[in-house]
Amino acid sequence: MGLITMSTIIAENMAIEFPIYGANSRSFKNAALQAVTGGVISKGVSDKVVIKALEGINFNWKSGDRIGLVGHNGCGKTTLLRALTGAYVPTGGTLEIKGTVSSMLSISLGMEGDATGIENIYLRGTLLGINKSELKRFAEEVIEFSELGDYIYMPMRTYSSGMMMRIAFGISTAVSADIVLMDEWLSVGDAEFAEKAELRLQKLVSNAKILVIASHNSGLIDKMCNRVIHLEHGKVISDKYTK
Repeated sequence: MGLITMSTIIAENMAIEFPIYGANSRSFKNAALQAVTGGVISKGVSDKVVIKALEGINFNWKSGDRIGLVGHNGCGKTTLLRALTGAYVPTGGTLEIKGTVSSMLSISLGMEGDATGIENIYLRGTLLGINKSELKRFAEEVIEFSELGDYIYMPMRTYSSGMMMRIAFGISTAVSADIVLMDEWLSVGDAEFAEKAELRLQKLVSNAKILVIASHNSGLIDKMCNRVIHLEHGKVISDKYTK
C-alpha cells in the first residue's frame, strides 16, 4: 500500500513587486496612479517607481482545501495565481509548493501557429513532462476529445479560436495534478461540446488535492470552495473557511 502524500502551499510574508525604471516624469506617475486600481505605487531607490502587487501575504493551504480568491479587478488575484505557477518569483518572503501543479491560466499560450495541431499536442505534452512512451497515448486521447478530425493535421494558424481552444483545453485537462489553478471557470465550444468539457473539468477538479480559483461569480465560489481569501490592494483582508 503506497503512502498518501500531502500537498501544501505555504506563503510567509510573501511580496511581489514590479520595478519600473525611467519613470521619473510626474505625468507618468499621475497616469499610473489613475490607471492602476490594485497594488500600491511607491518610490524606490534612485526614484524608480515600484508597484507592490502583493504585500505581506501569509497562508497555509493543504490537501482538501478549495480556495476561492475574491476581490475587485487589480486586487492581486491573478498575480497570486501566476506566482503559484512559478511565472512570478516572490521579491520578499517565501512561497513553498509541494505537489504537481496544473495551470488553467492562458491555456492557449505557447501554441505554435505554423505547427499542426498534432505537433502542438506532442510539443505541449513533452513540456508537461510526459514520458516518451506515454506521449502517443496522450496525443490520441487529446485528439479524440477535441473532435477536430483531419484539421488536426493542419497548421494551427488556420484554426478558428474555438478550434484552438478545444486543443488547448484538451491538453490542459488531460493530466491529473495535485494542485489545480484557475482564473474563472472555463467553458469551451458549442453547447454539446461545452457539456463534454464541463464533465472533463469537473473530473480534473475533483481529483485535485487543492483547488485555487479566482472569480467574480459569488455563486461559483459558494459552490466550489470551502475557504475564501479576500484580497484588496495586494493584501489579504480576510481568510475564512465557509464549509
